[in-house]
Amino acid sequence: MITLHHLEKSQSIRILWLLEELGAPYEIKLYDRDPKTRLAPAAYKAVSPLGTAPVITDGDVTLAETNAIIDYILDQYGNGRLRPAAGTPERAPYLFWFHTAQGSLQPLLTNKFVMMAMTTRAPFLVRPVAKSLVAALDAGFFGPRLNALMGEIEKALGKHKWFAGDELTAADIVMGYSMELCAHRAGMDEKRFPNGHRFLKQMREYPSYIRAMEKDGKGTILL
Repeated sequence: MITLHHLEKSQSIRILWLLEELGAPYEIKLYDRDPKTRLAPAAYKAVSPLGTAPVITDGDVTLAETNAIIDYILDQYGNGRLRPAAGTPERAPYLFWFHTAQGSLQPLLTNKFVMMAMTTRAPFLVRPVAKSLVAALDAGFFGPRLNALMGEIEKALGKHKWFAGDELTAADIVMGYSMELCAHRAGMDEKRFPNGHRFLKQMREYPSYIRAMEKDGKGTILL
């Protein structure tokens, strides 16, 4: 049986949502972050040496990386669900958004968060310099790329209910966590991005997502 090693306020919520949506048998082990460093505790790192989330174990298999875990679980328990079949109109957008989440969007959001953290954690005397450097990076790199990507997200969600069409897919499950971050950290306000916020609303009201959040109990975003 799959065991999800679930680190609070992390990308691991995606796997919890997936397992609830599939109704697959699984166990969950909950881990709190270190209250000072906000990093994974030693017990979690014993399973995932890099301390990154998500990670699952399944017998002798230990597997990290969101998309690898999702493909692994869908291979065993998907029964054709949540992945549009090859040759269907939904297949290409599914592949694009499934991999965009981790290949483009999430790295930008994570780096932006790290840069912003630098401005608050830097020594007092160098904090003005850190803020200046971070502002320049945001204006010249992170901001434009995120705005362009959020623009494409808005267009895609203007065409269909979900990212790959009118049915929930694994692309939505991967994008969901990143969309929460876009709203909290990247300026995805409701006025400019109504379709993005419509997606968030329907995700938060989706039965399997609600069940996942109840089991999580801590919320998704590390602020």
